[in-house]
Amino acid sequence: MPRAVRFDEYGDVDVLRVVDVERPVPGPDEVLVRVRAAGINPGESVIREGLMDAMWPATFPSGQGSDLAGVVEERGERVRNVAVGDEVIGYTDDRASHAEYVAVPAANVTPRPPGVPWEAAGALPVAGSTAYAAVRAVGPGPGDTVVVAGAAGGVGSLAAQLARGAGATVIGLAGPHHHDWLAAHGITPVAHGEGVADRIRRAAEDGGPNAFIDTFGADYVRMAVEDLGVRPDRVDTIINYTDAERYGTRSDANAEGAGADVLAELGARIADGDLEVPIAGTYPLEQVRDAYRELERRHTLGKIVLVP
Repeated sequence: MPRAVRFDEYGDVDVLRVVDVERPVPGPDEVLVRVRAAGINPGESVIREGLMDAMWPATFPSGQGSDLAGVVEERGERVRNVAVGDEVIGYTDDRASHAEYVAVPAANVTPRPPGVPWEAAGALPVAGSTAYAAVRAVGPGPGDTVVVAGAAGGVGSLAAQLARGAGATVIGLAGPHHHDWLAAHGITPVAHGEGVADRIRRAAEDGGPNAFIDTFGADYVRMAVEDLGVRPDRVDTIINYTDAERYGTRSDANAEGAGADVLAELGARIADGDLEVPIAGTYPLEQVRDAYRELERRHTLGKIVLVP
């Protein structure tokens, strides 16, 4: 029988287990994908811990995971845009991708370009869609200076590259051990921590930044608006919704960027060498607890991926 991640109660990583499950049967508009890689995301930890129970309650036993890349093994009777044997990148809204097989709507998948490694493909959907939405929200272009907080993380590393690709100067806030990677991608690295606003001003050209993307939380929204003078409509946070409401900033995230069309565009950029999905580590499905322990330290460069 195929294997999948499950948890029966809210808690830390120790509630996660890998169990035998029935092989999913695709519905009329779905495809069954044999998963080759599936990224993990901070939001999954929050849900598993029960911190979003009021908004996104779990039904136990609960599955887990949105990101996926793999090979189509079956398709529903109404599916015409995907064939058996196709290699695809996609996502599920059913908390089910951390598994060997997953049934997903055919509308949620796009072909995997041959030049995109499986690990990068499986890590792309949530982080890529979120980064795409955040960058679109602040509208960077030539002449702009954009600050990305958490610029070495799963979302931040992509957002920083996308803003740079739009022609903006990008300042990336990250720990010193990630500065070489940022600099190699045309991003000006700045250390986070006390005094960061002054370091941003010194690094910025033409008087300071005029856009800010917060992928970390903490005090960055307030700092962007009050200390750096960035207009609220050019600040986007994917995590601090309380301060977004207080200061009237944007909070565009995965919901505003999710779609097979966005995945197709980002996949093409990866294949062309214009975008990198940095992979911090890969884990077999049976080591899902270890994968989340690493994720929850919040110090990795890029994404962590399960390889069923």
